[in-house]
Amino acid sequence: QVELVESGGGSVQAGGSVRLSCSGPGYSGYCMGWFRRAPGKQREEVASIAANGVARYADSVKGRFTVSRDSTKKILYLEMNSLRPEDTAKYYCATDEAGWICRADPPWASRVFEAWGQGTQVTVSS
Repeated sequence: QVELVESGGGSVQAGGSVRLSCSGPGYSGYCMGWFRRAPGKQREEVASIAANGVARYADSVKGRFTVSRDSTKKILYLEMNSLRPEDTAKYYCATDEAGWICRADPPWASRVFEAWGQGTQVTVSS
């Protein structure tokens, strides 16, 4: 049973923008984050957002991506700008009720999260 669902992925040329959404029963108003995995590579941290709105980003996306939420609609967003081919990956959202990923900048220690989505593919071409 999928507790979170990501949407908004697709194909875009380098320099373009995409906004991803995440929602479902696993949504948390406390702490949530975004991750990504490219073919043949390990999972990579992307961003997180805490209840107070403080966001944290991986160095690779800082200044280009923005994580936000709509508390009323219970939707988590990831705005991706100035996309590069190396951003090509499947993007996942997750819930961390313990709040570890919201208290420190990436990289984060591996742990079990309360909820995950199935992911949405983002492909950036040059």
